[in-house]
Amino acid sequence: QVQLVESGGGLVQPGGSLRLSCAASGFTLDYYAIGWLRQAPGKGREGVSCISNSDGDVYYADSVKGRFTISRDNAKNTVYLQMISLKTGDTAVYYCATHFTSSCPVFVNEYNYWGRGTQVTVSS
Repeated sequence: QVQLVESGGGLVQPGGSLRLSCAASGFTLDYYAIGWLRQAPGKGREGVSCISNSDGDVYYADSVKGRFTISRDNAKNTVYLQMISLKTGDTAVYYCATHFTSSCPVFVNEYNYWGRGTQVTVSS
């Protein structure tokens, strides 16, 4: 069974850090681009970052550049999102997703397989 399972969310103060994990099962993750997206209350889903297949090209939304780092551990079939200097505006449900191709999509709606998400709350 194909699955993407996110973990690592939680409550953190502004300026804090979290590392999110996206564990894949039922398919070999390193063949495909994997994205992290988020949805804040009352807003649509926003692309945060993406890492392509084994050549590892990475992309970031302007709002997170310099603060978030995406990486993959193919041996663990897992993609990570390291988040530092978190802001209240980063509060959202974070999802990992794929469209089962090697390159990162241009548009959010190109992703066709999603995990269930993990909540990140940045608050003092």
